[in-house]
Amino acid sequence: MGPETPLRIAGPTDVAPVTRLVAAFRDFLGGVSPTNAEIEATASILLRDRATEFLLIGDPESGFVQTRFRLSVWTGAEDAWLEDLFVEESARGKGYGRALVEAAVERARSRGCDRIQLDVNQANVNALKLYESCGFKPVHNPAKWGEAPDFFYTREIDR
Repeated sequence: MGPETPLRIAGPTDVAPVTRLVAAFRDFLGGVSPTNAEIEATASILLRDRATEFLLIGDPESGFVQTRFRLSVWTGAEDAWLEDLFVEESARGKGYGRALVEAAVERARSRGCDRIQLDVNQANVNALKLYESCGFKPVHNPAKWGEAPDFFYTREIDR
């Protein structure tokens, strides 16, 4: 990635590129939902939410990282959650993924966060390599838990 590659914080006027990239991520994952209209409606809200940032890379935009922020009772500071990272296939291999991760870390640092966390599937070897090369580790607190890795669990809630 060269210094001329634009990387910026998305604002409320960036609904179209965010919607397009999130939909491309959905398609890459083989999903059918949310619909593009649902993505657009939610992105419109999130792009105005102080606790959410989308960083966009490329011209035209060809990748994004979404980071969420929340106050932690354990640290007394905000924590960052790297929620989504996606780079279109045509832009892969240019260092965009790494640039987005590092920019998300820097944004978290600038907000006073003590940590940034994420979840990734064990089968996603390329993502694991990227995150580990950027300093992410699968062990949360070796002094307390030894080398046992943390797990990320999900429970679906019926509506």
